[in-house]
Amino acid sequence: MSKNEIATKIIGCAIEVHRALGPGLLESTYQKCLFYKLKKEGLKVAEEKPIPLVFEEVKLDCGYRIDLLVENKVVIELKSVEGLNDLHMAQTITYLRLGNYKLGLLINFNVLLLKQGIRRVANKL
Repeated sequence: MSKNEIATKIIGCAIEVHRALGPGLLESTYQKCLFYKLKKEGLKVAEEKPIPLVFEEVKLDCGYRIDLLVENKVVIELKSVEGLNDLHMAQTITYLRLGNYKLGLLINFNVLLLKQGIRRVANKL
């Protein structure tokens, strides 16, 4: 399955979660529900995947965690905030870069229509 096909499935599942729960809940709630929904769809999903930082050829565990990693290809960074900003985008790009992943989805569930809260993020695609 291609990265784009995976991303399409992720967005569909996220929309279903948002329709069922609506905005206003904790990020962790959406994360657990989306994790469940993606697994139910038959996708391989890692939750809170540690991602090391390599500094001067030394791998350091600095506490970075990818919210969800789907099929070891697509990074999902979840938010439940008033609005996405440049720092949220930078965080997602950093996770892509650190893990050498090409595609990420930044999803903010605290919106009335979920499509307003989804940002596709590419790392040298």
